[in-house]
Amino acid sequence: MSHPSSGDLSETVPTADLDAVRALVAQARRPVVLTGAGMSAESGIPTFRDTQTGLWERYSPEQLATEDAFLADPDLVWSWYRWRTRMVRARRPNPGHDAVAHWQRAVPGLEVVTQNVDDLHERAGARVLAHLHGSLFEHRCAECGAPADVDPGAPADAEAAGSEADLEAMLREAPPTCPACGTGRIRPGVVWFGEMLPQEPWERTYEALERCDLALVVGTSGLVQPAASLPFVALGAGAAVVEVNPVETELSGAVTHALRGSAGAVLPALVAGV
Repeated sequence: MSHPSSGDLSETVPTADLDAVRALVAQARRPVVLTGAGMSAESGIPTFRDTQTGLWERYSPEQLATEDAFLADPDLVWSWYRWRTRMVRARRPNPGHDAVAHWQRAVPGLEVVTQNVDDLHERAGARVLAHLHGSLFEHRCAECGAPADVDPGAPADAEAAGSEADLEAMLREAPPTCPACGTGRIRPGVVWFGEMLPQEPWERTYEALERCDLALVVGTSGLVQPAASLPFVALGAGAAVVEVNPVETELSGAVTHALRGSAGAVLPALVAGV
């Protein structure tokens, strides 16, 4: 089995800290990897908390990612999410995603839980236990809740995905009518602001953390509740918790180890020997 590249750790992670976490990784048989927006940012997918410029300033996620926005202007919201889905489809998993998939192949008891709505973990080859905030690639009726298959398509020029021109070409596409009930509109299968997290993924995640022997928290700000509380479930169960993030977060003071660096650099270095 090929090993993922160890990446560039010039961020820099102290050798002693890296060695300590490598030892935890080598011993873990029921690890859980919790990932957030920073994990996918390295693949070129903007985060909600980035400085809002260009398209993300013009069409703010906070303004469009609500049920009220969909009811008020379903064509705009539907088009904007279709544009995002096409952008994600044109991006590739980064070395951090590859490292998690490699680790899971070597340690089948590893569970992946993500707050991200993309499918980069899956495309890297990982099995995902839970998408806590839903997925851009799942759709359902806004009225009856029936699942629906929707192909986001792809621009003729793959490099155009996520561009201003691609968005302009898609704007004002009406959401399709639900084939199950015949009246409702199809909506993205993501968790909008003000909505509850899906119960089943949340329960699966909680149970995995209660029995885990190591939790890695990667690329999350630790600000978005209730997901921000999840590392404390692992700590409460007696497991070591490791944070991987380029910057200090609200969680940093509570974890067993905090590794400062990007997922794409740190994760391959942690699992290369697995």
